[in-house]
Formats: sequence, C-alpha cells, structure tokens
Amino acid sequence: MAGASTALVALAALCWGLSGGIAAMLMGSGWEPVVVAFCRGAIGFLFACAWLLLRPGGSGLGSAGLWFWSVLAGFGVAGNFAFYSISIAQGSVAVAVTLMYSAPAIVYLVSFALRLESLTPVKLVAIALVMLGIILLTQVYDTSIDGITLLGIAAGLLAGLCYAVFIFGFKYAAPHGSPQAVLTIAFAVVAISLIWPAGADRSIAVLGAPELPLFILLGVLGAGLSFALYVTGLKRTAPTVASIVAMVEPVTAALFGVVVIGESLTAPQGLGIALILFTVTVLSLHSPAKRP
Repeated sequence: MAGASTALVALAALCWGLSGGIAAMLMGSGWEPVVVAFCRGAIGFLFACAWLLLRPGGSGLGSAGLWFWSVLAGFGVAGNFAFYSISIAQGSVAVAVTLMYSAPAIVYLVSFALRLESLTPVKLVAIALVMLGIILLTQVYDTSIDGITLLGIAAGLLAGLCYAVFIFGFKYAAPHGSPQAVLTIAFAVVAISLIWPAGADRSIAVLGAPELPLFILLGVLGAGLSFALYVTGLKRTAPTVASIVAMVEPVTAALFGVVVIGESLTAPQGLGIALILFTVTVLSLHSPAKRP
C-alpha cells in the first residue's frame, strides 16, 4: 500500500508540473495571474464538491479539527496558486517552480535567524548551495537580463512558503475526515479568497473565452485530480518521502516550459535548478519529519 500511495503523490506532482505550463500559456494569451489562480481553485472546488456528493460517507464534517486544518490548507493553496501564477508571469515556469521548491531552505534560514533551530554544518552548506542556486537561476548578477523581475523572485519564494503551509494543513487534516471533505473546505477557502482580487466580471468572462478548455484542463489537472491524488496518497506516505517524490513537479514544469512553450534556459540557470533540487532533496532526507 505504501508504494501505491507514493505513486499517487508522484502522479499529483506530475499534474502540478503540467498545470504550471498550462497557466503560462493562459497568461501568455493575456489572462491576469490572479484570474488564472482563481479559476484553477474554483474548478478544484467544483471537482471536490462532486466527489463529496458522490461519496459522502465518513466525511468528518462534524470535526472541528477537520475544519481548522482544512481552512489553513485552503489559505496555503490560495497563496500558492496566486504567487506561483505571478512568478510565472514575471519570469518563466522553470524559474517560478524552482524558486517555489527552494522554500525549505528559506524556512531554515529564517528559523536560524530567529534562533528557533540550531545551525549544523550540513544545513549551513545546504542553505549556501540553495542561495547559490537561486543566484544562478535568477541571474541577478547580470544587469542586462530583463526576463526575471524582483517581483517574480519574491512571488516564487512566497509561493514556496504557502506550499509548505498547505502541505502541513493537508497532512494534519487527513486523519479527521475524508479526502473529498478536506478538499471541499480547502477549495471553498481558495475561491472565496481569490474572487475579489480576480474580479467577478473578469472571472465570468472566462466562460465565453476561447481558452475555456485550457482553463478546465488547468483546474482538473492543477486542482481537482492532482489534489485528490495527493491527499489520498499522503495518508500513507511519510512527509519526507512525499517531499522528495514531489520533485517530479519542478522537473515536469521546467521541461514543459522549454519543450512546449519554447522558454529558454542558460547553462548557469540549468546548474542553478540542479543545485536547488539536489540540495532540497538532501535537506529533506537529513531532517525527516515525524508523522502526526
């Protein structure tokens, strides 16, 4: 069962990677990042609601713990969707998704600064390598490059912090109820959080747009199906294993951006991506989280 659960997490990460490329295509067609993020969450909510109506048993909707952790996860998802879309719009899919996955090292750095965690040689080297990877990836040392903005870098890192929040929320919500109940609450929070910044008029305009099939595909792959797979798989997958298997997402997103959308990566950027993904994987292995 553990192997099957890990496979579900890997499939979810694959769907997330593809959704990053689809989001980039939609924004390339002129859609604002926050509208893309809202539609992704709203379609996820419809998917989760349908699943809950079809299988209402054991939902756990009467549990306060389910509501608390699911709402927390929902805010994490909303922030992740919004900041990730902004980062893609301000840079590229590969840069945005890799910055998002550098978040664990950033969390460690903040923890050290606040003296919440002790500094070890392994963690110090890991943070230094991630910082070097970010410098190479964003090419902040080259003032002649205009493709990546400070807003894009900041949004990518914030997407990563929100990613950590929703993983944490989903992990602790899972024991209190069914996956479909957790997702319904979480995506309701996403839709409510993003409807105002997205704007009702702009969101409704999606229904008559020629890009509607792409929006539906984004919602199904990037929210509905992927999160159903992830929350189901997470019940029997250790957090450390899940974080490593989820590296399928940045690899898929980067390849989609280069092969399908035609984004380009320089040799230093490729090295930066490799450094960040390798280091975050080692960091996850070195600091295993306890199962709740």
